[in-house]
Amino acid sequence: MKVVIVGAGILGASAGYHLVRAGAAVTIVDQAHEGQATAAGAGIVSPWGSGEADNPDWYRIAAAGARFYPQLVEQLGKDGERDVGYRRVGALLVSTEPAKLAAVEARLRERAKTEPAIGAVSALTPREASALFPPLAASFSALHIAGAARVDGRQTAAALVRAAGRHGATLLKGAARLLAAGSCLGGVVVGGETIEADRVILAAGAWTPELLAPLGIRLQVRPQRGQIVHLRLPGVETGSWPVVLRSVDNHYLLSFDDSRVVAGATRENEAGFDHRVTAAGLAEVLREALATAPGLAPATVLETRIGFRPMSPDGKPLLGPLPELEGLLIGTGLGPSGLTIGPYAGKLLADAALGREAEIDLSAYDPQRASATAAQDALA
Repeated sequence: MKVVIVGAGILGASAGYHLVRAGAAVTIVDQAHEGQATAAGAGIVSPWGSGEADNPDWYRIAAAGARFYPQLVEQLGKDGERDVGYRRVGALLVSTEPAKLAAVEARLRERAKTEPAIGAVSALTPREASALFPPLAASFSALHIAGAARVDGRQTAAALVRAAGRHGATLLKGAARLLAAGSCLGGVVVGGETIEADRVILAAGAWTPELLAPLGIRLQVRPQRGQIVHLRLPGVETGSWPVVLRSVDNHYLLSFDDSRVVAGATRENEAGFDHRVTAAGLAEVLREALATAPGLAPATVLETRIGFRPMSPDGKPLLGPLPELEGLLIGTGLGPSGLTIGPYAGKLLADAALGREAEIDLSAYDPQRASATAAQDALA
């Protein structure tokens, strides 16, 4: 089977890796857009206490994505990729209101009965929390979630592409155009070269709609701009610090091995594909970071990354075929959970392309719920 994957973010890279290991002839095409979500995302793998966790369809695939990481890391290790940017460091869910944390703790402990990946859940005093994340404000009590992890999306996606290449996959840089004959998708055109395929997996993130538009298909995926600031604490060993999640909003802190602390993030729904660091965005992220961890005040500002999260209308991923085009599979709409769900979603799409039975029911993530053809638009 010949498969072309459009998009080398973490979802597309995972799909390519799993397909080529299964014996498919794989070509991965990537345009290297500024603002690719994988390259800018923070990389927090801790879906169990998220506000989205009450949505059973979202939670099902997000929890499966978190469980999948150790298996993927082990397999990549066998393929020569020893450091893929994933580490289980735990997470602190912080609040100045212990009663709110107690309610979350009860839910987490109940979920842990059927989801061992959560690990131990512990209530911490402000002193105990600060011992794990020294810059943290002294006013915060915390829940410690032992199973939480952080991942460097750039590193993981690159490892997947390299490992796929060792198994024979081809990576092409450039813009792809979908090649359709009637209701059948037969491949793509890249730089004037036609690449025929039995299946095409479209995993182009927030840019997916513009690739479908010339074929008369409108996919309701919009970009949400996220501005994320990277800081450095010179000489401080930060690699084992836990992720810090606030119970009241979407701001967070996480750390990496090179004295780096990442603070995020804005969620800007009206920015389009405007790839700029804005004064308001930078101010928001730094203000909230310092309110959470005033000990970061001396840190050096290294960079601000911009990412465009692909947002679906209902917050759930879009995964699977589109009936409008035989041979096409869609993988997008992961929103702010792309680095948690992406590798597992890529495997699910690889299985779908190969005709294998799905590990989970994909009907809840059917892309058709967010698509329309030009004819349907005319009738609406």
